[in-house]
Amino acid sequence: MKHDLIIRNANIVDGTGSTPYIGDIAIENDSIVALGKVDAEGIEEIDADGNAATPGFIDMHTHLDAQIGWDPALTSVTWHGVTTALLGNCGVTFAPCRPEDREFLAGMMETVEDIPKQAILSGLPWDWDSYGGYLDSVERLAPMVNVAGLVGHCAIRFYVMGERSVEEPATPHEIRQIAELAGQSVKEGALGFSTSRAHAHKLPDGRLVPGTFAEAEELHAIAEAVGKAGGIMQTVMNFPEAEKEMALIGEGAALCRAAIFSEVCNPSADARQRRDEIVRQFRAEGKNITAFTVPRSAGGVGGLTTPHFWHSPSWDKLREMDLETRLKALRDNEFRNQLVEELKNHEHADYVRKQTRNWYPMGTTERAYYTGSPDESLYAIAEAAGEHPAETWIRLGLESEGQVRFHMRVFNLNLDDVAEVISTDWAMPGLGDAGAHVSGMIDAGWATFVLSHWHRDQGLYTLEEAVRRMTSVPADILALSDRGTLAVGKKADINVIDIDRVGECQPLLVNDFPHGAPRFIQRAIGYQATICNGQVILRDDEHTGACSGTVLRNGG
Repeated sequence: MKHDLIIRNANIVDGTGSTPYIGDIAIENDSIVALGKVDAEGIEEIDADGNAATPGFIDMHTHLDAQIGWDPALTSVTWHGVTTALLGNCGVTFAPCRPEDREFLAGMMETVEDIPKQAILSGLPWDWDSYGGYLDSVERLAPMVNVAGLVGHCAIRFYVMGERSVEEPATPHEIRQIAELAGQSVKEGALGFSTSRAHAHKLPDGRLVPGTFAEAEELHAIAEAVGKAGGIMQTVMNFPEAEKEMALIGEGAALCRAAIFSEVCNPSADARQRRDEIVRQFRAEGKNITAFTVPRSAGGVGGLTTPHFWHSPSWDKLREMDLETRLKALRDNEFRNQLVEELKNHEHADYVRKQTRNWYPMGTTERAYYTGSPDESLYAIAEAAGEHPAETWIRLGLESEGQVRFHMRVFNLNLDDVAEVISTDWAMPGLGDAGAHVSGMIDAGWATFVLSHWHRDQGLYTLEEAVRRMTSVPADILALSDRGTLAVGKKADINVIDIDRVGECQPLLVNDFPHGAPRFIQRAIGYQATICNGQVILRDDEHTGACSGTVLRNGG
């Protein structure tokens, strides 16, 4: 008898944290049927030649809710070993939704997550009302990998309260309706409920999104209904009121199967210590609480191949040009001097200079460079050369024929602080925001960074611990009992990875969204194969075209 697929000679990292071992993996249909020494032949065989075989990674924080409509390959994450993506974070979802609410939900997603409204409206089928109907629609799209979803507070609140949902408190009757709809959405397949209390999340008119100011009574009722249906709670807190917010998260965890929250590695050591104390106390009380944070500095990408640089009359002219024309213009001494002088004389000239302390060249090699120290910032390079940062930016751009890019760090600025947080037993790497902020940022390669930097280059994690944090830990949170580890009977979601070679490639701005809208993509190297439900979806860093994902539903 031949097996459908056999992975030979792999360093099996099973996701449990156990010591890796050399062996084979046999697959029949969508499941693992043998591990260790497999004597039978395979219809297809992959010789891992000592490369690591891991469970497929689970991305716990994506906004691929819209992109899946026109890109079922989910190309933000499937270059990086992800075989399961969780949609619907931060309270912003497209269901439940009445036909007349589509414009509101699409507009909200544009201003919160930088996904073009017109792309959303034209790129999705919009053939649902309920959350279960949305999952049915996603299933018909035949995604490349598994997807699961959280139902968002914003959509539910607007469904129940309409325009009043934005700024007004819910009445007791409305609270009951909101809670019932949240519980019903979980019964229809959502793995839980998400909410945002962050004051950065705004509607097109500048008001904060529905649910931002929801009172404790409303959140309690929701958590109770979601918990009874077997779901989890996801929260983006209002960080300036972290103590109060953590208390609400703890209450949600007491009522639900689990609670997850987005963490930012605060530069204050006292704040980090206090968060550690709070979460450890919650966990000691039996509350299942886990944080997710970006495992590197996160932020925008700018350079001559992008529209992301300074604003002034001459810089705006530069922005309107294509790359070839930009390079020609920058070789003109008069125009180049004008660019620099406008920034030197800018009304916020000091801020313009100092913001470049967080701009770092990403190099011009195949791999993107994310770990520069302060003396490698654009500001430091300019100071050493006796230049204004704009002069340095232009010079580096011309020297590289426009190919150098700059990582403009926004949060998790200090990698030592990041290491401290993700070394705890309650904070996991993640939060890549795949599918969001698409024209300015790209952090979807977080899993690749964990393997290349935190395991291989820094040794913060052993290989088995790095893999555990990206596989069995999120699988347990989501109650995906048939995924997250390599074992007989488990679904065959598997990566084969050359750990010595794995890395993130340079980000690239492309115009492949509906109506030609731009987005950043970032490929990876080192992935010999990615397998989802027994089918090879990626081989030698290239997609095969196979789409073998499914919708993972609560209780199913």
